[in-house]
Amino acid sequence: MHFLEIDKVSFTYPGWPPVVQAVDWDIAEGEFHCLVGRSGCGKTTLLKLAAGLLRPDSGSISLQGRRLLAPGPQLGFVFQSPTLLEWHRVIDNVLLPVSLQHTPTAQEIDKAGRLLELLGLSAHARHYPRQLSGGQQSRVALARALILEPALLLLDEPFAALDAITRAELQDDLLQMCSLRRTTVMFVTHDIAEAVYLGDRVAVMDGGRIVQDIRIDVPKPREPEVRYGAAFNRHCAQVRAAMDLATA
Repeated sequence: MHFLEIDKVSFTYPGWPPVVQAVDWDIAEGEFHCLVGRSGCGKTTLLKLAAGLLRPDSGSISLQGRRLLAPGPQLGFVFQSPTLLEWHRVIDNVLLPVSLQHTPTAQEIDKAGRLLELLGLSAHARHYPRQLSGGQQSRVALARALILEPALLLLDEPFAALDAITRAELQDDLLQMCSLRRTTVMFVTHDIAEAVYLGDRVAVMDGGRIVQDIRIDVPKPREPEVRYGAAFNRHCAQVRAAMDLATA
């Protein structure tokens, strides 16, 4: 049994052509899977289906052996923009998923503080989002998604708007945080190098289908120097070739 199983899933928005078509995909526990493809290929819709935010027209999605019918605390989601509440301080934004269920306990407040510390944001816990840089806001969004210790973390191009150096730093932060908790991850990106650096596997999507599933044979933990190695660049070329073939 796989941790996440997507079995012949299809989805169409009313009045549109099919967006996701008979997708089969599985993720083992603790693995980091990236999904790449050109704009409009269906990857964000597939991510929303895996999050329970959309229901498939046909096929099924199972998480830990149970049919996934709706979002729940076992899932964490990070959007393209941080979507922080401007009137909440950083610590309260991190604790938001807890606050929606009950008043945070002292232990949960401590946990939020530890997450901020791991992400280098301890000094900003009492600040408001407007006082943070874009990279710091993205770190807060990541901490918020991890506060309930979700079994599955889903991310939709969370670093796309950041500069290259901040983006690379956040990639390392994400790998470290997910490794510490053995979190299973599904990550959508347009960036081939980002997908190869982060992923244990990279799926290439085109026309609503997964057209190639590539295992990344680069050891973990990944260090920044990996980006300049032969194996890394070989995998980047492999993913690019799969994308070019899909649109040929």
